[in-house]
Amino acid sequence: MASIFSRIVSGEIPSYKIAENDRFLAFLDVFPLVEGHTLVIPKKEVDLIWDMEDDVLADLHIFAKQVALKVKKSVPCRRVGMTVIGIEVPHAHIHLIPMDSVSDMDFSRPKIHVPAERMEAIAESIRKA
Repeated sequence: MASIFSRIVSGEIPSYKIAENDRFLAFLDVFPLVEGHTLVIPKKEVDLIWDMEDDVLADLHIFAKQVALKVKKSVPCRRVGMTVIGIEVPHAHIHLIPMDSVSDMDFSRPKIHVPAERMEAIAESIRKA
């Protein structure tokens, strides 16, 4: 069965897309730690990030860097943190998290609710950056 991220790639599940090319996709996390929390994925489903070919993994990080720079321009924050957890969804992904302190990246904290209109406004702002 395809992962939820593969279903987003195929368009079966809608998302707040930030950036996309032929191999990678970035979209807002619908269960964010903070506003602007973004997920960066390879379009080809791979469970573990370490199972990716080296050149694809390198390109994923370069793509994530480009997205992180847009997030930094669009979302008020001191930095954009990056982490790979790989537990909740069996599809390799990178979290880009706008942060003012290290606690902004604490995954044990409750997720926040961001209304759809606000999510779309954040996505649009990042896309335009």
